[in-house]
Amino acid sequence: MIYTVTFNPAIDYVVRLDSPLQVAAINRATGEDCVLGGKGINVSGVLAQLGVESVALGFIAGETGAWLERGLAAQGLHTDFIHLQEGMTRINVKIKAGQETELNGAGPNIPEAAMQALEAKLDTLQKDDVLILAGSIPACLPQTTYERLLARLQGRGVRAVVDATQDLLLKVLPYEPFLVKPNNHELAEIVGRELTNDDEIVTAAASLQAQGAHNVLVSMAGDGALLLDENGTVHRIGCPKGKVVNSVGAGDSMVAGFVAGYLRTGDYRYALRLGTACGSATAFSVGLATKADIEKLLRTI
Repeated sequence: MIYTVTFNPAIDYVVRLDSPLQVAAINRATGEDCVLGGKGINVSGVLAQLGVESVALGFIAGETGAWLERGLAAQGLHTDFIHLQEGMTRINVKIKAGQETELNGAGPNIPEAAMQALEAKLDTLQKDDVLILAGSIPACLPQTTYERLLARLQGRGVRAVVDATQDLLLKVLPYEPFLVKPNNHELAEIVGRELTNDDEIVTAAASLQAQGAHNVLVSMAGDGALLLDENGTVHRIGCPKGKVVNSVGAGDSMVAGFVAGYLRTGDYRYALRLGTACGSATAFSVGLATKADIEKLLRTI
C-alpha cells in the first residue's frame, strides 16, 4: 500500500477577478473555486486517477477539516487523518487578477500526542509499502520531523519517497530513501553551485546517492527531467508540448506517476515516462491531472 503524509492540509479558495486587485476597496469576483489539497493529498489524488490505491495521512481540525475530509471521500480518496482537538484546517486565499496574490493560513498546532498518534499509524506499515513525505514542515513542528519518522521505520523494508528542499532533504539521506525528487534549482542549492548542463546535474545527483538515496529524480520544468537510478543508469526525458496554465501540484503529480509506474512494471524508464506525463498533465490543466489527459500525453512521450 502507498501512504502519503500531509502535515498541514488546506482548502484553497481561488478567486478570479477580471481587473487588477484594488487595495482598500471592494473587489467583486468573476468566478471562484474551492480546491482541497496539500502536497501529499495531491499525490493521492493523482494516484487515484491512475487506478492506484493510497491512504492519505495527516492532521485536520475544526469544521474546515471535516469539510476537507468529506470532500476527499467524495472524490474516492481513502483517508486516515488524525483529528486535532483545537484550531482549524487552514484556508489559503488565491486571488487571480492578472498577477496572482496569495494569503496562506497558518493551520492548527500539532501537539506531541498527535505526532505519537501518527507514528502509531506508521507502525502498521509492512515491507514494500511506500511512504511519501512531501513539502515543508509546519512551524509548530521541529525541522527534524522527517528524520524522526524515517528513523522509526528504518530496517523494516518500507520504501520512503521524499520531496523536500535543502536541509529537510539532506538530513533524510542517511535513512536511504527509495526516491528523492529535487528540482534542478533545489539541487543546485543543495550542492552549492550552479548546474548548467546534464553532466553537472548527474554529478550533483550522484552526490545525493552517495549519501544514501537510492534513486534521484530531478525535475527541470520545461526541460523535462533526469533520473539517476539505483543501478547507476541515467535516464533523460524531455517535456511534452503544451501550454503551462498551472504549476501547482505538477511536482506532486510527477511523484505519483513515477511511484505508480515503478510499482506497476519495476521499470525505471517507464516510471520516468509516466511521471513526466502526470506532471505535464497537471501543468497543462487548471486542476490536477486526469486519467484521460495523462494517457493522451503518455502516448506522445
